[in-house]
Amino acid sequence: MDYTVSNPLLVPLDNPLLICFSHLRWDFVFQRPQHLMTRAAADYTVVFFEEPVFETVPSPLLRRKAVAPGLEVTTPILPHLVSGIEVDRAIAILLENLVAGIEHDHLVTWYYTPMALKFTTALHEDVCVYDCMDELSAFKNAPPELTRLEEQLFSKADVVFTGGMSLYESKRTRHHSVYAFPSSIDTAHFHQARRPQADPADQQTIAHPRVGFFGVIDERFDIDLMARTVAAMPTVQFVTIGPVVKIDPATLPAGPNIHWLGAKRYAELPRYMAGWDVGWMPFALNDATRYISPTKTPEFLAGGLPVVSTAIVDVVQTYGRRGLVEIADTGSMPAALSTALCKGCSETARVDAFLSEMSWDSTWSAMQDLLKSAKVLRLPKFSRMVDHV
Repeated sequence: MDYTVSNPLLVPLDNPLLICFSHLRWDFVFQRPQHLMTRAAADYTVVFFEEPVFETVPSPLLRRKAVAPGLEVTTPILPHLVSGIEVDRAIAILLENLVAGIEHDHLVTWYYTPMALKFTTALHEDVCVYDCMDELSAFKNAPPELTRLEEQLFSKADVVFTGGMSLYESKRTRHHSVYAFPSSIDTAHFHQARRPQADPADQQTIAHPRVGFFGVIDERFDIDLMARTVAAMPTVQFVTIGPVVKIDPATLPAGPNIHWLGAKRYAELPRYMAGWDVGWMPFALNDATRYISPTKTPEFLAGGLPVVSTAIVDVVQTYGRRGLVEIADTGSMPAALSTALCKGCSETARVDAFLSEMSWDSTWSAMQDLLKSAKVLRLPKFSRMVDHV
């Protein structure tokens, strides 16, 4: 009699399904969730499940949109004037029907927000992932129940990923299987910025030298630092790209050498960067930035820009100590930017050598291996770190 037990890792799954619950909308800013879920779609049917939108509709419905092969964005559309409990129940029913209607033999739930636990209790996943990319409880307007729900998610998850080393240190004792995956890079995409090319139309009339920033402009952006710096450097032009959220746009500094160009598509960023002389990251040093690992750090470097940043812990430890990014405070920022403008990108070889060890492809591959292990093991795992820095 044959008692051989086959290795489950070697049995291919015909229809694996991954549902990603995100607090960030797919079309907002292309960042960690989009990079990873686009790559996940090569291995899974991926549903990127957004937070609800309230419209004048007679009953709850799902708006579904294919955005890439194997990947769709799904948004609950709910009537106005429904209570919180009714919202959660309506989304739960829509979600259950959605999952039931997608043929699959394996289900992965992937959480970016613990708030999704309010409507996912009926799901029976094979693997649960918490990809903790930010300390959301420290952000402006964080829901009061977020901390409690995160504790529940730690209990539910099979594996936890963190978006940086500071987050890893903060979370590693709260779960038995925590892995650090700091911000990575699509090097080929941002290498396009190193080629001489024509400026986009809204940047053509801006004089040089230019200092540039792209990203979300919210409570993490140091408005006062920007105001003082641009006033101290009147001959330098400051170009800022990105959506303004959670803060009043009227509070943003204005002046002849400040240029707010609004949100741009991910595909457009290298063309704007090609016309900049320095990339800077004027982040405030507050609770909301204590654990961030800005994706734009390697993106600026891949684009061939010298980079100046405030003293964000992960930036200092990963890039500043290696001499790849200049760290400055409020008083030294103008001098640091002036030095970077004069020096240019003189560390290209060292930058490229460092970035060669990073890619979103390798990040996803390592995560995928851990998902397979989590499915088979689902029992005591040891806490460890995947060091990508």
